[in-house]
Amino acid sequence: MAKKRIVSTTINGDVTEFLCEPRQTLLEVLRDTLHLTGTKEGCGNGNCGSCTISMNGRPVTSCLVLAVEAEGADLRTIEGVARGSALDEVQQAFLEEAALQCGICTPGFIMQTEALLAENPDPTEEEVRFYLAGNLCRCTGYDKIVRAVLSAARKRRMTAEAAK
Repeated sequence: MAKKRIVSTTINGDVTEFLCEPRQTLLEVLRDTLHLTGTKEGCGNGNCGSCTISMNGRPVTSCLVLAVEAEGADLRTIEGVARGSALDEVQQAFLEEAALQCGICTPGFIMQTEALLAENPDPTEEEVRFYLAGNLCRCTGYDKIVRAVLSAARKRRMTAEAAK
């Protein structure tokens, strides 16, 4: 058995250390060791996007990242999206547009949407569908999810305009 490693990282703004085996995935550590269960396991092989988190500002499927690779990284999980008890615009839009059902894919879609809107605050429907193509949903279909993303983008733009 391989020797366990100490990994130092930042998760949702908090400096964190954890102990893991070299073979453990970041998803396993987030859920089982750190009890951040908002990140979901859908497929375990990187094809569904349910376990998407942000690593150093980029979306990654945490089931394909070894936990030891998080050394020194800045991680953001679904638990870090809301601002206190207030939902983020993306989370609120998913609720308002009924873009969720069973909830397995929702955290991954929200994290991927956060990355999209950071890159492109005014995406077209086609750009949203392309960017979210790696995330799978078996319950709601994609129209409600796309509407939620476009609604969140619109709300963020309106908030930014009002702040000027």
